[in-house]
Amino acid sequence: MFGHSPATRHHAIRTGSWLAPEALTSSRRRTAALCVIAIALMLAPLAAMAARKAHTLATLRSARSHLPTVRPIPYPRLEWPLEISGSQYAPLAWTDIAGWREDDHLLAYKAFRTSCGSIAAQRNPPAESKALGTSLREPCRAAKALDISDGVKARAFFEAHFLPLQISRLGEDAGFVTGYYEPIIEGSRTQTDVYNIPVYRRPSNLFVRGFRQDAPSLPNKGQVFRKIGRRKLVPYYDRAEIEDGAIAGRGLEICWLKSQTDLLFTQIQGSARVRLEDGSTVRINYDAYNGYSYTAVGRVLIDRGIIPKEQMSMQKIREWMDQNPDGAKELRRQNRSYVFFREVDLSDKDEAVGAQGVPLTPGRSIAVDKSLHVYGTPFFIEGELPIESEQSKTPFRRLMVAQDTGSAITGPARADIYYGAGADAGRVSGRFRHNMRFVMLVPKSLDPVDRGRKMPLPDPRPSAKIARLFSQVDPLKDQQKDPKNGVKPPDAAVPNPKNAASATEPAKNATPPQPPQAVAGKVPLPEARPNVEPSRGGHHRRRVNYYRRSR
Repeated sequence: MFGHSPATRHHAIRTGSWLAPEALTSSRRRTAALCVIAIALMLAPLAAMAARKAHTLATLRSARSHLPTVRPIPYPRLEWPLEISGSQYAPLAWTDIAGWREDDHLLAYKAFRTSCGSIAAQRNPPAESKALGTSLREPCRAAKALDISDGVKARAFFEAHFLPLQISRLGEDAGFVTGYYEPIIEGSRTQTDVYNIPVYRRPSNLFVRGFRQDAPSLPNKGQVFRKIGRRKLVPYYDRAEIEDGAIAGRGLEICWLKSQTDLLFTQIQGSARVRLEDGSTVRINYDAYNGYSYTAVGRVLIDRGIIPKEQMSMQKIREWMDQNPDGAKELRRQNRSYVFFREVDLSDKDEAVGAQGVPLTPGRSIAVDKSLHVYGTPFFIEGELPIESEQSKTPFRRLMVAQDTGSAITGPARADIYYGAGADAGRVSGRFRHNMRFVMLVPKSLDPVDRGRKMPLPDPRPSAKIARLFSQVDPLKDQQKDPKNGVKPPDAAVPNPKNAASATEPAKNATPPQPPQAVAGKVPLPEARPNVEPSRGGHHRRRVNYYRRSR
């Protein structure tokens, strides 16, 4: 009767360290479950809101499905004709240009036709991102078909194919001009005790990204590298390193000059005629540079107070450098930029060749900012220059043609006037540092007014059609009716003919007459809302309406 029954299983109580791990595992499971539940509760309202929003958008789309498709208006993508960075421009009339009719347009016409030869030679011109783009091709075709030998006809040609546009830097009224020329210096084909300054051609280890090493022309801005080993590129040597012999002995010498000052001014001008000992002439032109920004040595002398700004000229710089050899060396090396040349096959009668690849015209060719302007663009430059002497103010009103460039020429209204070759041209051009008025001649194909006429007008608004379909509202009739019973008030009743005499007498307590109120014109009723049939059950509509009210 007593003791454990053999028919039932013996229940023993487990003891020992087994309880702690099991309790820990159970606690972790409960914690994870609670975290999942909490996250689900947090995301539930967001999911419900997203579902309601999606349903609302679907309902709105179905509501608009019966409406006709909107016909796209075929507006052409007309870009603004002129987009010159950092510039401002204003259209002018030909009569607004001072000195326009007095200029010799025949010389400018000949210079323009010279540029047209280079423009026409571009069979497949690349996509031009500059302001004028390829718009000069049309005036060039017209110039090629004409044989003009009269200044009046030349002026008529420019007036027929171009529009004048005054241009300047943003916030300024005028531009700035300097002058350059082609030096004639003495030199030798071989190195001697007298001629020991080398004129280098472009080195073979000079690299410009995006250009082949043997490219006929390289940019005059941007970084330039030299290769070390097979892969490593480092900045090219600067002026000090090259003057100290970094590339000497590689057979790069075209000729030899007397002094570093002659070489410096040749590099600044970009070309030179080197008179050899046997009487022949070597013509050299700009080919490449070492990648360093140009520093004007004249600006350094002004900042140091050595030469006053009002007395600055190329002759003053040369005189100071000849009198101070040690200071001249340090001054040259302030300009780390170094120019390499190429020999060109030109006779003594030919003028220097500009960056466009055509011979320059003295007094008619200018160097401009290549990144903003297109070669061949005519510019009328007006102002005063010291041509007769350093203190003179000679009127200068000429039509020029952009045919060259330079690293120091930056900005929309900045030009370097080519004044010819020799010492006399150097003396005159060295005095040019003046503000001038720039008028750019833009081909008529870029006329914004003419391009605006090509823009189609949109269809007329359908207000008149809608007004004929719906009844009109007359505010005057609505004001004369009693808003409660719809009958006219007593004061508006027509008087009895018997009491007409008394009615004409002014009432003692009558209020003064009110001025007539302004009556609005007929306004068409808006189009009725479409009867939208929901795509799903009615409870969806109620849900949408509730959502709108809650918003």
